[in-house]
Amino acid sequence: MLGLVFTEFVELVEEKFSPETADAVLTEVASPHGGAYTAVGNYPHEEMVAMVGALSRHTGVPAGDLVKTFGGHLLHKFAAAHGDMFARQANLFDFVASIHGEIHVEVHKLYDQATLPRFAVLRRDAQTLHLLYQSPRRMEQLAQGLLEQAAVHYGEPCDIRHAPYDGPEGPGVLFTLVKRLS
Repeated sequence: MLGLVFTEFVELVEEKFSPETADAVLTEVASPHGGAYTAVGNYPHEEMVAMVGALSRHTGVPAGDLVKTFGGHLLHKFAAAHGDMFARQANLFDFVASIHGEIHVEVHKLYDQATLPRFAVLRRDAQTLHLLYQSPRRMEQLAQGLLEQAAVHYGEPCDIRHAPYDGPEGPGVLFTLVKRLS
């Protein structure tokens, strides 16, 4: 998993909770890196799972809620650092449709060893988008947080739900985004 994800997670913990909480989480996890992650490094996904579990134990916040909050945090960071990618898309659905074919292509240019989830738009109309998420890491709560904050970023309120999916494209999670009518 990209080191950038780890450094952003530690930053989120420091900002939302405290530097002491971040230290406690890193101490509990006792990674071989001693909690010294670099943005360009690559680290085992299991370390992120362990950090989320430790943070949940320290704060009492359910792990899924923490991961979803982290997804929203990442969206804000990505929008600030790569505003041009967001500006190229006119609306939320266009942005979501561009994730796999455009955004992830750019990520691979920067981080050639990145293992990214697959996103595929299965169906789309003016009000509804069905998005298939596939990843062996099963971080659908992170994707949920990203999608929710992308809706806020584009000023397009929508309801977002997800459910297990097993179709011709293979197993994954199906996200359904429905724009709220004004």
